[in-house]
Amino acid sequence: MTLAEKIIRLRKGRGWSQEELAGQLEISRQSVSKWEGGVSIPELDKIVRMSEIFGVTTDYLLKEEEEGTGQEWKGTEGEAVFSGGSAVFEKEGEEPRFVSMEEAGAFMEVTKKVSGWISLGVFLCIISPICLIIFGGLAEYGFFPFSENAAGGIGLMILLALVAAAVAILIFHGFKLSKYEYMEKEPILLEAGIIQQVKEREEAFESEFRMGIVIGVMLCIGGVIPIVTTAFLESLLWEVLSVGVLLFLVACGVYILIRVGMIKGSYQKLLQEGDYTKKNKEASRVVSAFAGFYWCTVTAVFLVVFFRTENGKAAGLIWPVAGVFFGALYVVVKGVVMREKKR
Repeated sequence: MTLAEKIIRLRKGRGWSQEELAGQLEISRQSVSKWEGGVSIPELDKIVRMSEIFGVTTDYLLKEEEEGTGQEWKGTEGEAVFSGGSAVFEKEGEEPRFVSMEEAGAFMEVTKKVSGWISLGVFLCIISPICLIIFGGLAEYGFFPFSENAAGGIGLMILLALVAAAVAILIFHGFKLSKYEYMEKEPILLEAGIIQQVKEREEAFESEFRMGIVIGVMLCIGGVIPIVTTAFLESLLWEVLSVGVLLFLVACGVYILIRVGMIKGSYQKLLQEGDYTKKNKEASRVVSAFAGFYWCTVTAVFLVVFFRTENGKAAGLIWPVAGVFFGALYVVVKGVVMREKKR
C-alpha cells in the first residue's frame, strides 16, 4: 500500500473530507488532493503531523505495505490486528470505523449516565400493573374503600401513567446512545493508546459488575418467595399483596442487571469482546430486527386486550410477562443466528 492510499484510508476512517484534513494540517485542499492522487509527496513535517493526528507511526506512513488501515496490520484470511485490538472482515475492502480517544471517552461516560435512566424505564414498566392488581384484589375482598370498578380505574390510570413515563424515559435517553449504535454493528478501529485505558476501566468495574449480577439474580429468584408463602400464611390480604411484592423485587433485580450490564457492555463494545465480536455484531443485526418486531406485537396485543375485552388486569400483566418471555426468546434467536453463521 502506497503513502497516497494510506492517507486516503486514514482520512476516510476518521470520516473527514479533504478540506477537513487540510484544515488540520493548515494547508490547502489541493495539496491533500495531490498527495492522494500520487502527484506529490508531503513534506516531512506534514508526515509527522499526520502521524500525530491519526495515531500512527511515521514508519507506517513511509513504508509501503500490501495492506494497512491503522498503525500496523497483521493477519491472514481476512483477520487484522491493530494496536492490540482486532477486527475480522467479511470481505476484502471492508474497513473498520475509526474511533478517536475523545469519542471513546464520551461513549463510556454517556453510557454510564444513561444506564441508570434506561434501567429506571424498564423498572417502571415492570411495576406498572402493581397498583391495578393490588387495588382490584383489595376491593374484591373488601379491604378497599371503593368499588371494584373504581379500584380498577385508579389502578389503570396509575399503570398508564407509569408506562407513559417509562416510554418517555427510554426514548429520550435512548437517543443519547443512538449516535454510537455503529459500535454494536460495525467493526471499529481504536486510536492508539485507547485499548489499555478501556481495559483498566473494565478491570476497575469488574467487582461492581459481579456484585450487581449476584444481587440482581438473587432478587429475581427471591421474588417467588412471597408467592410461596401464601400457601402457609392463609391470609387473603397477603395473597393480594404478594403479587405486588413479586413484581417489585423482580423490577429491582432487573434494574441492577441492566445498569451494570450496560456499563460492562460499553467496555466490551470498544474492545470488541464478548457479545460484540465481529460474528456477534452480525448476529445482533438480526436480533435487533426481532426485538423491534416483538415489542410492536406486544403493544398491539396490549391494545387489543385492553379495548376489546375491557379487562384491565389481563392487559396490565402483558408487559411483565412479555418482558420475561423476551429474555428467553432473545437467547434462543441469538443462538440460532450464531449457529447459522458457523455453517
